[in-house]
Amino acid sequence: MSVLASEWLKVRTVRSSYLMLGLSLGGILLGAAVAWAAVGTYDNATPAQQAHAAIADLEEVVLMVPQLCMGVLGVLTITSEYTTGLIRTSLAIVPRRWPVLAGKSVIVGLLGLVTGPMVVFGTYVAARWMIGDRFGGSYTIPFLDRLPTLITSSLTVAVFALLGLGLGATLRSTAGAITILVGLVYVIPIIVGNLPEPWSERLGSVMIGALPREIASDDLTHSVYGSLLSPVAAAMVLIAYAVLPLLVGTWLMRRKDA
Repeated sequence: MSVLASEWLKVRTVRSSYLMLGLSLGGILLGAAVAWAAVGTYDNATPAQQAHAAIADLEEVVLMVPQLCMGVLGVLTITSEYTTGLIRTSLAIVPRRWPVLAGKSVIVGLLGLVTGPMVVFGTYVAARWMIGDRFGGSYTIPFLDRLPTLITSSLTVAVFALLGLGLGATLRSTAGAITILVGLVYVIPIIVGNLPEPWSERLGSVMIGALPREIASDDLTHSVYGSLLSPVAAAMVLIAYAVLPLLVGTWLMRRKDA
């Protein structure tokens, strides 16, 4: 509990934490702005254009914002201590070392668990209210039918927070860890999507963007990702994204000097 209290104190006394949390919650405003623009475009279109108009699930579009922001927060939680040398003090007080990373994991994981649902459900409510029955009624699907995907999507924010922490502990480099995070969100999915079949489908199925719908057994017909994993397999892959980097970071922290 003392380690948890100290790690919570570290997180809540630096401005970068509030900046990342604020930017994450700004995803709701971004989703509402996109919905407002889409409604204006739809209402000004001809009936023929409206008949063929479609819109993506905005809560999944803006999900990249809290994912990346909380991932960066996870990175900064550990790499800032290596940069300033504070890690030496932390490890001197907690010589077993692994409780330090465990405490950080609990704090950033909980922040991700709170932030993710706020952004996902907030964006969904705003988009559903503004869009209504436009775009073929994509936002008139019963809420309970969408609930499993909304929940699993929101969990990926906590996964990114832990992934960032694990990468930061492994690489001890802010720039290196953030580069990998950006690659997972933007770059690698584009590369995988342009691979020839069956590799596009196989690798796309293990991308973080595919896992929420696979876990929820949702339709991936129009997705850029694959859909080869069962719900249990997809859940195990999502957990691996969070756990494996943390295990590697813990092992290196115990073996290397600060």
